[in-house]
Amino acid sequence: MDAKMNNKEMLAALAAGVAGLLFGLGLIVSGMADPAKVLGFLDLAGAWDPSLAFVMGGAIGVGVIAFARARKMQQSLLGQPMQLPAATRIVRRLILGSLLFGVGWGIAGICPGPALVLLGEGERKGMVFVVAMLAGMVLFRWLESRSRHGSQG
Repeated sequence: MDAKMNNKEMLAALAAGVAGLLFGLGLIVSGMADPAKVLGFLDLAGAWDPSLAFVMGGAIGVGVIAFARARKMQQSLLGQPMQLPAATRIVRRLILGSLLFGVGWGIAGICPGPALVLLGEGERKGMVFVVAMLAGMVLFRWLESRSRHGSQG
């Protein structure tokens, strides 16, 4: 296997890097990377700050259009095969994972994207969140493998 990247792979990596930088910049400009602003948005009973609803609404609008277009395409704009989610059913583990995500977001005011922005800014809370997130991923994989091995035996 050739260790060097070909032009298509380099272009895909560059596009991913630019998209990541734009996403991070959007999180900073919109206030989504500020845990205090996020907690203000989630505090419906207190000093509620509705401004992030517009950010989320805009993101949902862009996402709906992008996914509708992507479903019609065989490959990406850079010639990569399209890899869209195959699962469409709402199952118990999706609901439980969503609840766990929401509780964590509500407690910390941070979710994975903004956590990486905070990490890049050198914020300690970003590092703590990312370490906890990675630990959660490892724990999930371990529990999944135990569950699969337990159901086979």
